[in-house]
Formats: sequence, C-alpha cells, structure tokens
Amino acid sequence: MWTRFGLVLFCLLLLSGCGHSFHSGKIQKVGLLVPETINDQVWGTKGYRGLLKIQSRFNADVFYKESMDSVTEVEQAVEEFQQKGVNLIFGHGNEYAEYFNRLSEKYPEIHFVSFNGDAKKKNTTSLNFEAYSMGFFGGMVAGHMTKTGKVSILAAYEWQPEIEGFYEGAIFQNKNVEVDIRYVGHWDHDQRAIEIFDEAVNEGADVIYPAGDGYNVPIIERTKEKGLYVIGYISDQSDLGESTVLTSTVQHVDELYELAAERFDAGNLDSGNLSFDFQDGVITLGKFSPKVDPEFRKALNKQIKEYKKTGRLPNQ
Repeated sequence: MWTRFGLVLFCLLLLSGCGHSFHSGKIQKVGLLVPETINDQVWGTKGYRGLLKIQSRFNADVFYKESMDSVTEVEQAVEEFQQKGVNLIFGHGNEYAEYFNRLSEKYPEIHFVSFNGDAKKKNTTSLNFEAYSMGFFGGMVAGHMTKTGKVSILAAYEWQPEIEGFYEGAIFQNKNVEVDIRYVGHWDHDQRAIEIFDEAVNEGADVIYPAGDGYNVPIIERTKEKGLYVIGYISDQSDLGESTVLTSTVQHVDELYELAAERFDAGNLDSGNLSFDFQDGVITLGKFSPKVDPEFRKALNKQIKEYKKTGRLPNQ
C-alpha cells in the first residue's frame, strides 16, 4: 500500500551510484502483484494501467494477481509467473520489497520491482516517489485558498513525507494559517476518515487534504456536500467536482511503470533504490479548479518550473 509513500533513499536515477546494473535482456512477459484490487480507481487502478501500457508498448504478455498480501501468496504467485515465462515482476507497494529480497536469489532470471521500499539484491529495484515536494506545492494551494485560516490533513500514517511537505507549503504560502494533522491509521478505513473529517470541519477547517488512497474519494464526496475545498491525492481528481477539488497531488504510477520497463528492456534498469520527482515527469499537480485565481496559478507554475530546474523549493 501507501507505503507506497514511505521514507526513501534519495539518489539520482542516472548516477551509477544508485545501484548495480542488472543486465537481464529483453522483456519476455510481465507480472503484477497488487495488495488489494485493481478496481479502486486510485492506487491499484494506476498500477494496472501501467501494466497495460507495458503490454501495448512492448507487445508483451502480461499477468496480474490481486489480494497478494502474505508471504505464502506472493511465493505461489511468483512461482506461477516463473512457469509462464515472466521475467519482470512489479509488486505494487513497499511491502513487496521485503518479499522480493527473500525470493530474488531463488529466481535469478526475474527482475523484481517494488515501490517505496528498500531493494537489497542485484535483481531487485525499488521505485520511490519524492512525495515531499508534491505535498509542498499542494499545501501552497491550500494556504492560498483557505478562508477560515484553517487547513486539515487527513493522513494515513505519520511517516508520509507528503504530509510534512503539505504542512510546510501551507505555512510558507500563508504564515497565518493553522494546519491541523489527523491520522486515520490505515489506507482504507473510510468510516474512521469520515469521523475525523467531521471533527476537523466542526473545528473550522475549510480545505482538506485526504492523504490516503483508499478513503480520499469518500472524503471528496463529503467535502462537496459541505461546500468546502479539497486537494486530491495520487490521481487527478478534478472530475469528482471542479468546484471542490482545487488541484491534486498526482503520482503518475502508470508512466513510471513504462519508464522502468523501457530501462529493463534496454538492459539498464539499476538495482537498488531509485528516486523520482517532478523533474522526471512522474509527479505533477493536477488540473486547477476555476476557483483558484489565474494570477496565483501562474505564480505557482513558475515556482514548480524553477523547482524542476534547480531542485530547490520556494522556501529554500
């Protein structure tokens, strides 16, 4: 899951120091393991779309398995994929890094790719999103748009780097804003998320950042009912209500899948932990609501462009 957005080892993708090259040759067949479902319209769906992009781009047979959330299930799935001739497997979450580290030596002909984990073997790679920066720019939008002076983050877990980024961005944009952080304690506890949403709104919050891919859609719907604002999470969620969703902090997981497959097919997908950010085109802000004034949008886009060029956020 959104471990998915865990603490990462920062290293530039193109530097050889990021890991050891694992020259395995061309893509044969590709497998995908997801911890829950490909039909959640957020994280799992994006992984599946990435798999389909690989299928189309490389004319490769692809396979996927859902609800892969235990050692036994993952071991059985990898064995099944190996028998089918799969030589590139994506595990759609950070939990798969540990599984793949254990299994990789048994299957040296397969390259294992996880997300936001710690890949330790020569045929394992972890793709890590630099989530702090997306949170920072999303927080700037919240700080600019709040009318009550109070913004609330509904985080899944305390360690999410986008949470700290959002907080810092909101404060940078509006020194008088109060940023309230509350924790759901899970990626998918809709009811708990709604309960703390109601608490936050009752205490005056008018811009909400639901930073959990399993509960952000119900929170957006509830925000819409209240006539308040929200910053979308993971996907561009403007289609859920352009007057409600000010923008979204978007991670283009599907494009990162394709990028990793391209490098693997060329024999230069590094092992170890690789980091990706705005500069790589796989993190962006989503479509802006017409509620966000054009002058602010223009200024923010300029700051994002400068960040992509220099690697320095506006407060640095």
